[in-house]
Amino acid sequence: MAQTPASGADDDDPAEGAEPAKGAHDHPDQTESQAEPRPAPAQAAQEHDASDAADASGAPPRDSRRMPPWLPRAFVLAAATVVAFRGGLWLLARLRGLILLLAISLFLAFAIEPGVNWLASRGWRRGLATGLMFLLIAVLGLGFAVALGSVLIKQTTTLVDTAPRYADQIIDWVNRSFGARISKHTLVSKIPAVSGELSKHLSGLAGNVWGIGVTTLGVVFQGLGVLLFTFYLSAQGPRFRRTVCSVLPPQRQRQVLRAWTIAVDKTGGYIYSRALLAAISSVFHYAALTLLDVPYALTLAIWVGVVSQFIPTVGTYLAGAAPVLIALTKSPVTALWVLLFVIAYQQFENYVLQPRITARTLNMHPAVAFGVVIAGAAILGPVGAVLSLPFVASVQAFVNAYVRRYDVEEHPLTTAPSVKHEDKPD
Repeated sequence: MAQTPASGADDDDPAEGAEPAKGAHDHPDQTESQAEPRPAPAQAAQEHDASDAADASGAPPRDSRRMPPWLPRAFVLAAATVVAFRGGLWLLARLRGLILLLAISLFLAFAIEPGVNWLASRGWRRGLATGLMFLLIAVLGLGFAVALGSVLIKQTTTLVDTAPRYADQIIDWVNRSFGARISKHTLVSKIPAVSGELSKHLSGLAGNVWGIGVTTLGVVFQGLGVLLFTFYLSAQGPRFRRTVCSVLPPQRQRQVLRAWTIAVDKTGGYIYSRALLAAISSVFHYAALTLLDVPYALTLAIWVGVVSQFIPTVGTYLAGAAPVLIALTKSPVTALWVLLFVIAYQQFENYVLQPRITARTLNMHPAVAFGVVIAGAAILGPVGAVLSLPFVASVQAFVNAYVRRYDVEEHPLTTAPSVKHEDKPD
């Protein structure tokens, strides 16, 4: 009896002691979970993979906050690209004159290449053939300059001799038309002031003779450079092309040679077609000016033919103005007839001669040609205006050779509306 309560006490004590022990075991876990939050599953997986990779390679884990190793190289490459671009622009500005000389020389070499090839195929050496072409161009240019110079000198002499008579006629016409009272003595009294201003300008021009001489020497040097480069590109053309093609694979060689052939055909064809049109224009204008008894008919006809064909866009107006002004010295009626003939011949040339002669050399819309001339003049000045048409013609031929074209679907926006003729009621 005395032992039963004791055993019961013993049974209750372990239970009471076990619950505090279990509570004491769970309490630290709850404290740790409250102090440190459990990581997200994705982050835990990344850390686990990183730790496994670090353990496998033996390297320390990579810090994601460090700069990527490729970023400094990218900065260096970008800086080098900017420096190279600026250096290229600076070098291009410094070599602009040389590049322009080479462009002019290449254009002239393309222009005389057909003639040189024709002479070379008949047994001429390319050097002699190129020299003959240079001599022919020089003779034609010198003859043109002498003819124009003679006309200019004669017209200036005539103007000086007849100036007093023209002045009297102008004064009489002004007095009759406007009721003015201008006399010759009034104009003579103004001559000293005009002479003084002219003397000042001439004195300033004489003081700048050194600058004019340097400019003239530079122009002569550039002209000799153009002749030298043109002679080399023409006389040594096959060797130059062989040197260029020797560093290219066969496929690229064929493309370069084809592009060169297109450029020679277009440039040479353009020059020769313009020369033919200039000759035809000179013949027609010489006949018309001779029939109208205009002074210096041959020189004016050559002027009209050359200027109208070889000066783009404005050449037609400059060419037609000279014979009209010369004819005006004879009579206003003669000048009117010359003007009408110039306009009529220009229409005949635009719609009959030019499409037949330049169909293979320069098949370009007039609006496009006008824009090309303006762009060339804006880039390179007068030289660009002359070189722009054959250059764009070569590019156009090259594009047509390599760009595939497709049939255009019929649509109101791609077809010109047809004019319908309605039958009128009787």
